[in-house]
Amino acid sequence: MIEKIKRISKEILPEIIRIRRHLHQHPELSFKEFNTSLFIQAELTKLNIPFTTGHVNTGIIGTIEGNNPNSKTILLRADIDALPIEEKNEVAYCSSNKGVMHACGHDAHTASLIGAATILNQLKNEFSGTIKLLFQPAEEQLPGGAKLLIDEGALDKINPNFCLAQHVFPELPAGKVGFKKGTYMASADELHVTVHGKGGHAALPHKLIDPILITAQLITNLQQIISRNNNPLTPSVLSFGFLEAKGATNVIPNSVKLKGTFRTFDEKWRLSAHNKMKKMASSIAESMGGSCDFEIKKGYPYLINDDRFTEHAIDAAKEYLGEENVVDLDLRMTSEDFSYLSHRFPSCFYRLGTNNKNINSNLHTPTFNIDESALEIGAGLFCFIAIKELSK
Repeated sequence: MIEKIKRISKEILPEIIRIRRHLHQHPELSFKEFNTSLFIQAELTKLNIPFTTGHVNTGIIGTIEGNNPNSKTILLRADIDALPIEEKNEVAYCSSNKGVMHACGHDAHTASLIGAATILNQLKNEFSGTIKLLFQPAEEQLPGGAKLLIDEGALDKINPNFCLAQHVFPELPAGKVGFKKGTYMASADELHVTVHGKGGHAALPHKLIDPILITAQLITNLQQIISRNNNPLTPSVLSFGFLEAKGATNVIPNSVKLKGTFRTFDEKWRLSAHNKMKKMASSIAESMGGSCDFEIKKGYPYLINDDRFTEHAIDAAKEYLGEENVVDLDLRMTSEDFSYLSHRFPSCFYRLGTNNKNINSNLHTPTFNIDESALEIGAGLFCFIAIKELSK
């Protein structure tokens, strides 16, 4: 089976690259992946793979049935949306949609899944069970396409025995993959804060309530939520990346806007931290004569890889690639809406190495790109893990 999958993967690599480059050149933002969805549907139609559409508007679920299709079901997932980033790569397939870019590799995920579908469709008489192909919208924007798919009941109808997803990883060279059993990625919440004061002339601070000064105190003091309340064995991150104070050198504004993110791996601590941040922010603002609106948009939960199924996936990867090409991963403070699936069904989320000495930009940057030779593994390993799991 390994030799068959590797042979087909190599044969179809040019086609997978074509698909990836088309998607890369025509990125679409979360919840707006209409042309992306039509393109995927056309590719599945060419392969004679049946599918349903309209899941969270642009999502697609394809079906490949092997022998005894009711015996077991495995779901393979790829995300299809892009990011609001202006691409700076000088490549023929550079984004043609100004200000939008596949800077997180979802084009590679989708192309790999279409490649895997091509292989699995050719081999469907050689395995038992059913493979579901989920092309999921809106991974990059709350509340997340995965949550909405679950809310609409699309995944409950499938009720997969196992869910599998992969993500490009520029920290690994092409040819290698990485896994971590158990807790892997953090929860992610958005913080939206408005500090209210009383603006006026900067030379007359005694007549003002300075929201900039209040905000500075908030940013500094809220870090105590992490350093003095969190169990040090449970990593947490509180970061602010947006600050807007529309004043001038001699003008203090009436209000300041602040946005940030809070991430952790413990749901009980997560909720406790929410309450502590709100209480501290309100107290600081009021003690300085102002007030504070502190909104927390609860985002994705932490991602957990099922120990048993991930061990199976690791064994399959070692068999397919060789033990030296399968590495252990550390905890990551980044987040992923596949986490919703991981809390609902036994799941495994692994990393696909994509860098080389010339291609090594980080995710979410204007120069992110991949070594496209990795797509051969992206398609082939997806298949082999699924087929091995169906046989257990």
